[in-house]
Amino acid sequence: MTVLVTGAAGFIGFHLSRRLIAEGVEVVGLDNLNDYYDVKLKKDRLAILSQAQNFTFVELDLVDTAGMEKLFQKYSFQRVVNLAAQAGVRYSLENPKAYVDSNLSGFLNILEGCRHNRVEHLVYASSSSVYGLNSSMPFSVHDNVDHPLSLYAASKKANELMAHSYSHLYGMPVTGLRFFTVYGPWGRPDMALFLFTKAILNGEPIKVFNQGNMERDFTYVDDIVEGIVRLLPTIAQPNPDWDGAAPDPGSSPAPYRLYNIGNHSPVKLLDFIALIEKALGCEAQKELLPMQPGDVPATYADVEALSQAVGFSPDTPLEKGISDFVQWYREYYQV
Repeated sequence: MTVLVTGAAGFIGFHLSRRLIAEGVEVVGLDNLNDYYDVKLKKDRLAILSQAQNFTFVELDLVDTAGMEKLFQKYSFQRVVNLAAQAGVRYSLENPKAYVDSNLSGFLNILEGCRHNRVEHLVYASSSSVYGLNSSMPFSVHDNVDHPLSLYAASKKANELMAHSYSHLYGMPVTGLRFFTVYGPWGRPDMALFLFTKAILNGEPIKVFNQGNMERDFTYVDDIVEGIVRLLPTIAQPNPDWDGAAPDPGSSPAPYRLYNIGNHSPVKLLDFIALIEKALGCEAQKELLPMQPGDVPATYADVEALSQAVGFSPDTPLEKGISDFVQWYREYYQV
């Protein structure tokens, strides 16, 4: 089997590619190596992946239509996992065009490649941010999600809509995964765990938004990967009981499915920081700030659909996950 993993030099893409390589899968990893964050970190991830004979790296941007067409024609992908995207809620307020280019135009090229080359299953990253103004907890894939709070969230909701239209028109099996606050070793420098760890070790204050009253469903990256690996062969099927008079947003009469992948155990931001302090052995200087535009006060995943589909739900304890990250951070940056 040959699997295309886009965003292979990214955080989740690196971990997924490494897992698939270890299982003997032929992996073609695509990334444009943009400078949204430290390119060296991306290249160091790639250096690890490239040690394997069953990994091929292609430096390419999703928006390069001709390049994407050639890529799909060159390799016979049985599965495609699209993890490449312009990430970050706050950055979407500064540079909205980057989200339209990568997350909309780029995703269209993925859909077209799968359609014209008979890919058996497309699995793509959505986000818990699509839940937006929803206040019913825990968030369920059966909930309506029509009120996003950022352009990033809107672009991920758009991906779900685009995927559904292709599934309906061309019978293309597609599965969308709503990730909840992913963390772990080799994580992104713009995310809270990385930012907090770096600042605390440097003796600098950390920015704690919403006075620390945020709640997040922190999900360890290995649990995210386990969910993806189990869903890859679980090809999306039509829901025979789907009713247009009472439509279920998480399924369709087309081969289309949505799943949450989250730890289904929200944690207060101040408790999260306390665990980082414990792992580092030093106290943080906290700068308490109001809520930021585009943020939501809490996330909480209902993973019943995932559990029923593949018999798995994330369960890595936060304390262990943070400890693993801190150990990696100290080794990688020689702190």
